[in-house]
Amino acid sequence: MPGAVSRFAKFAAIAVLTGTTVFASIGDADARRAGGSGFGSRGTRTFQAPPVTRTAPAPAAPIERSMTPRPQNTAPYAGQSPVNTQRPGLFNGFGRSMIGGLVAGGLLGMLLGHGFGGGFGFLGMLLQIVLIGIAISFAMRFFANRRQPAYGPAAGPAPHSPIAAGGNTSSFRIPSIGTGAGDGGGQTNSKPGDEVGLGQGDLDRFEQLLTEIQTAYGAEDYATLRRLTTPEAMSYLAEELGENATNGVRNKVSSVKLLQGDVAEAWREDGADYATLAMRYSSIDSLVERGSGKLVSGDDSRPTETTEIWTFLRKGAGEWKLAAIQGTEQRAA
Repeated sequence: MPGAVSRFAKFAAIAVLTGTTVFASIGDADARRAGGSGFGSRGTRTFQAPPVTRTAPAPAAPIERSMTPRPQNTAPYAGQSPVNTQRPGLFNGFGRSMIGGLVAGGLLGMLLGHGFGGGFGFLGMLLQIVLIGIAISFAMRFFANRRQPAYGPAAGPAPHSPIAAGGNTSSFRIPSIGTGAGDGGGQTNSKPGDEVGLGQGDLDRFEQLLTEIQTAYGAEDYATLRRLTTPEAMSYLAEELGENATNGVRNKVSSVKLLQGDVAEAWREDGADYATLAMRYSSIDSLVERGSGKLVSGDDSRPTETTEIWTFLRKGAGEWKLAAIQGTEQRAA
């Protein structure tokens, strides 16, 4: 009988240790699975969803690669939960680490011959661990609830969200940026969302930047990209180009043509101007092998259409530069 209890204690110790290891790895696995849907910075609005427009009626994909610190009261994107709303559980955070350490220490002692004090001593040890874990869980939930920001109908719409803007779906409609043929193409401050007062020269420059940046990216022209983008945006573009080179492929982009564009919002902060635009454009975009030029993916003969959200930054009297790129969420059919 004592031998059976001892074997049971050993098996239980191994099972508990394995379970705590699995729980400890869940958070890291989830973090690795999260892919980046956008990159760059939109200043204080980096983690806020820009207003939808006629060009991009679907919500913009969130910026997930940014050097901008994420504030605690950030309004969530459509379909996302508010930041830091996950409640700590029994196997989360400090409690999970503590339980894992206690079990691992006990198992190590048993393997060295000290044991848990017999089978019943081990069961008592497990009971103490569970009680400690429950106490830690309640304490962490209590402090988390005190720090939790309020969201929902009672809290009201978040700043700069489409709801807070009175449901306006387009701050500054331009059916074709840069042509001067759109509604209000030469007007400034035509909608409340344009706090900068964008003129036709700004719109022409945005269209030029779309073509110049895409072409430079396809040519792997680092010097031109560095001149046309912010240092942060350049770092992410260089990272993507470096990954392509490592994989032995090259992203060829040509025949870029803007089809339609809208200004989602334009604002000033910290002495800089920001302009976020939805742009639908066509281009010949393909991935080819670097050595042979063999097509890997895409179409190297026919143009395809893409809709993206681009944010530009201008400091003082300087030139507009690309600061962030976001995709658009796919609507269900």
